[in-house]
Amino acid sequence: MKKLLSLVAFIIISAATYAQTGPQIEFESDEIDYGTVYKGEDDGIRTIKFTNTGDEPLVISNVKSSCGCTVPSKPTEPILPGKSDTIQVKYNMRPGPIRKTITIMSNATNHENGVVAIKIKGNVVAPENVNVLEKKKALPSQ
Repeated sequence: MKKLLSLVAFIIISAATYAQTGPQIEFESDEIDYGTVYKGEDDGIRTIKFTNTGDEPLVISNVKSSCGCTVPSKPTEPILPGKSDTIQVKYNMRPGPIRKTITIMSNATNHENGVVAIKIKGNVVAPENVNVLEKKKALPSQ
């Protein structure tokens, strides 16, 4: 009987140790991939979804970018346990490769100091500049 009680006590203490404490943030992905996009055809806006998997409200205190060409926006209200929200990112669509990072600061307990880095990658291609005169030359004569 003592062994049974000891086992039950051990299980209860172990379960309490592994119980969630505080807000926890989980992202659908740890990167935003623009792929290959064309300037003027894409608005440069992407969103990344996250969920509060903890047992207390999650507060996103700040979201900052590694450069001024990428503008993130954060939720203004706390995210309740079990609820999801998004962070919107707008890239200025300057032609060339995209290699940026946004840093999310929160009260999440499952990341060191509540800080999470999300990588942004892709490639912006400028549309071809077609000279109007050259285009006319290519047309069959009537």
